[in-house]
Amino acid sequence: MTPAQQSDRQIDAQLLARIAAGDEAAFGALYDRFSPGLYSFVLKMTRDEKEAEDVLQEGFAHIWRRASTYDPARSSPFTWAVMILRNKTIDRLRVRQRFDRTIEKATVEFSHFPEVDDAAAGEAARRDEGARVRSALTQIPAEQKQAVELAFFSGLTHEQIAEKLGAPLGTIKARIRRGLLKLREFLEEVA
Repeated sequence: MTPAQQSDRQIDAQLLARIAAGDEAAFGALYDRFSPGLYSFVLKMTRDEKEAEDVLQEGFAHIWRRASTYDPARSSPFTWAVMILRNKTIDRLRVRQRFDRTIEKATVEFSHFPEVDDAAAGEAARRDEGARVRSALTQIPAEQKQAVELAFFSGLTHEQIAEKLGAPLGTIKARIRRGLLKLREFLEEVA
């Protein structure tokens, strides 16, 4: 390790010690030092700028809360931060995969509804189905209802919904997923 690397490592370790004591200025300094490299790392894994920003925010919140657990004998401060962000990214990717599988299952399930050839019967069936869906929507929690309505009735993307509601993208995806699952439960009960 070069003297410059050793000096950087000591500075970073001192910043973490100050963060553990609640020093916000030290946290800002560490963020400025680490965020460009960590963001690039997360972006390569997620391939999504908004998601990478969300993971970076979650990772730094974790660093703020857990700075006292940093052990300089085990790794450098940057390596410790990389492992935190790596784990947060993997968690996010797993949630994304579960969400994608849920949407895929719901799409397959809804595609099996029988087609009605008679236009009048089809219109009546659509009205009946719409009434069932509206009724089921009143049964799910307000946050989930809002996210589902914005996604499916207003046609907003998950990113647009997150921006509109001021919530992290992962939170919005989770609300939509949970809302769809609850809707399915209510619709199966009514059927």
